[in-house]
Amino acid sequence: MHIVIMGCGRVGTQLAQTLDLAGHSVAVIDQDPKAFGTLGSDFGGQTVVGIGFDRDRLKEAGIERADAFAAVSSGDNSNILAARVARETFGVENVVARIYDPRRAEVYQRLG
Repeated sequence: MHIVIMGCGRVGTQLAQTLDLAGHSVAVIDQDPKAFGTLGSDFGGQTVVGIGFDRDRLKEAGIERADAFAAVSSGDNSNILAARVARETFGVENVVARIYDPRRAEVYQRLG
């Protein structure tokens, strides 16, 4: 299973490490190349520097063969946009987005 994760903060790092240890193919996208240092030297996945809703960065991370996509950056708008691109442009069926603002979360949930 190939999973693409946008955001390499606390949640993204934990998710990437857990999935990598479980034997999944994992790619992590983050704007800050220093963020990947938290993944540890034993992380076997791919890291991509860039904006997580940029189609070229998503392709570089393997979005076209992804079974799942998780947008877990610190920005609600970025997470919503990246999740929609993953689902609507690349047809990824299993998409999750972390949303801090309850009003936005409610709207996004209604959109599917």
